[in-house]
Amino acid sequence: MSKVTKLDQKERFIEMRAKEVPYVQISQEIGVSKPTLLKWGRVLELEINNRRAIELEYLQDKHCVSKRKRLEFYGEQLDRLYQELQQRDLSDIPTEKLYDMAMKTVASLKQEETPIRFKEEGTLNDSLHELTKTYVEWRG
Repeated sequence: MSKVTKLDQKERFIEMRAKEVPYVQISQEIGVSKPTLLKWGRVLELEINNRRAIELEYLQDKHCVSKRKRLEFYGEQLDRLYQELQQRDLSDIPTEKLYDMAMKTVASLKQEETPIRFKEEGTLNDSLHELTKTYVEWRG
């Protein structure tokens, strides 16, 4: 039987908080007091938030509501519309409707466009030494 280490407990805590499990339930499951968990929550806030983002991304993808899934869907629809438009005579009235559908689909794709951002812990270092910690955000 392997011994559960404090590191294992913290990893499980991060995982559970990312899934928004209440502190009382976490305390019961991993055997750590609620005041200690609250302290860990403050110290491990960045890790919890990043794990929560990963969990949210997983759920969105699983249930086909992620931006990626919508972008794939709109992209496929746009490809089908373009293929159909290439076969149409431009003087045909339904062609206008196809162009309208294509433009609406392009507009939907544009709305899905989102900058990708990552965060990491960094320090603010000026001439007076390191004053405080700050978070650095970048686009991917």
